[in-house]
Amino acid sequence: MLPIKSEGFFKRLVHIGVFAVSSLFALPFVGKVDAVWASSWVPGIAYGRVKRRPVALNEDDLTLEDLVDLGLINEDSLVLRIAEWAYRVFLVKADAVTPISPAYVETLSKKYCVKESRIHVVRGGVDLSVFKPSGHRKESGKFMVLYSGAFSVAYDFEQIFRAAKIVEEVDGDVEFVVQGKGELLGSMLSKVAELNVKSVKIVDRLLSRQEVAELLGQADALVLPLAKYKKPYRGMSSKLYEYQAVGKPIICCSRGLPSVYVRETNSGLAVYPGDYEALAKAVMCLKENSELARMMGENGRKYVETEASVEAVGLKMKEILSIRAESI
Repeated sequence: MLPIKSEGFFKRLVHIGVFAVSSLFALPFVGKVDAVWASSWVPGIAYGRVKRRPVALNEDDLTLEDLVDLGLINEDSLVLRIAEWAYRVFLVKADAVTPISPAYVETLSKKYCVKESRIHVVRGGVDLSVFKPSGHRKESGKFMVLYSGAFSVAYDFEQIFRAAKIVEEVDGDVEFVVQGKGELLGSMLSKVAELNVKSVKIVDRLLSRQEVAELLGQADALVLPLAKYKKPYRGMSSKLYEYQAVGKPIICCSRGLPSVYVRETNSGLAVYPGDYEALAKAVMCLKENSELARMMGENGRKYVETEASVEAVGLKMKEILSIRAESI
């Protein structure tokens, strides 16, 4: 890790660049491979060319488009244009591109010139042996609403804090736990103090995947507080699959694909990002309707068991890479 914080556009680019270059150091020590599936494009293409094997580039998010939608960079920026050109160069060299969201396909094909025949949507997967329903209960005995993940600009934590303020004024038996690490910690603590919210607990600590699974299992409801983007959100947070896997109802704050997904799988409630009053109502709805909460949790678990397990993702990738290997 570099001794600089991963914050701001330039510093993030530096981190990405250093990782891409340093990952090439292992190239001389890698033996025979059948295919390359990479989330970092520079080493992915390099390994594929050296090993003469098919390369699939994974597209977890539309990073550049998200930066524009969040207002972190001007869409007319020269730096953005150069970055888009670089993205296009690497994407068209791939034998396959595997976006995690179907909403990415149009951008990849029209903006980045990737042939649609090479685009294969592969949703994120979840390890069902780690993330599973648990009978563990929290010590407080209160109804727990939990967020677990990065404290980043992709999320609107103020929506949680303001919703908590509303809820605690009508029901003192609800607690909001926000666990993770990230650049927004300072502003989050300041906002909680400013609002004088008593029911919010911020846990500034990184957890192992097993610890995260155990924490999720203690909650009564799980929240995904996505920030308000200029356009409907096109990505799919892998957090949703983990939330579903532990069998708990989800409150999804999103205008876009995540909220559609939660509704279609009937695994939770969806509210508009930034609408803290609607979030407060959703929390109380789940608290006061335990049967509804239980049913939504079970629906989510059933869905990931058949559609989003790591085994299912692995089989799909094996099929994609086998087809591409035959064409070389």
